[in-house]
Amino acid sequence: MAADLQGKRVAILAADGVERVELEQPREVLDRAGAQTEILSIHDGEIKARKNDLDEAGTFTVDGLVADASVGDYDALLLPGGTVNPDQLRVDEGAVSFVRDFVESGKPVAAICHGPWTLIEAGVATGRTLTSFPSIRTDLRNAGANVVDQEVVVDTNLITSRSPEDLPAFSEAIVSQLAGTTTKEEEKS
Repeated sequence: MAADLQGKRVAILAADGVERVELEQPREVLDRAGAQTEILSIHDGEIKARKNDLDEAGTFTVDGLVADASVGDYDALLLPGGTVNPDQLRVDEGAVSFVRDFVESGKPVAAICHGPWTLIEAGVATGRTLTSFPSIRTDLRNAGANVVDQEVVVDTNLITSRSPEDLPAFSEAIVSQLAGTTTKEEEKS
């Protein structure tokens, strides 16, 4: 994955309960590729991370509020999972609007695990081919998505993945989309 993402800005939208590894690993890959990542949230200060939804896993410092953010300031959006994190985001009007506007902008939006819950709430899952953690696949189907069980799925500007086990392919797909290249998974499609 030798992409140069210098000058690219990536918003990471997360709240308390974010699955640490689903924020941290893609962020590290993006940073190594030269992108600038910023954590946006629904409150300032710090957000509490979790490991496997149950165990405390430290905190992340919030760089800005989603209510103050503009889609035009970023080149891509990352929506990590954990069950509590997207559950909080999907009831926040500012977060939902930001996600909707980002998807409609055509810029890459990447969601892993339970992250697609926010896509559902934003009304952007209909007619899209997506994957997710198994427990929310019915929600995606009910929202009109074509749900598949694959490591990573790229449907136009939406990138989705199932779980932390898929993080290497998920991270590669994000970098690839942001750099305008094709991943091994996309070549198979």
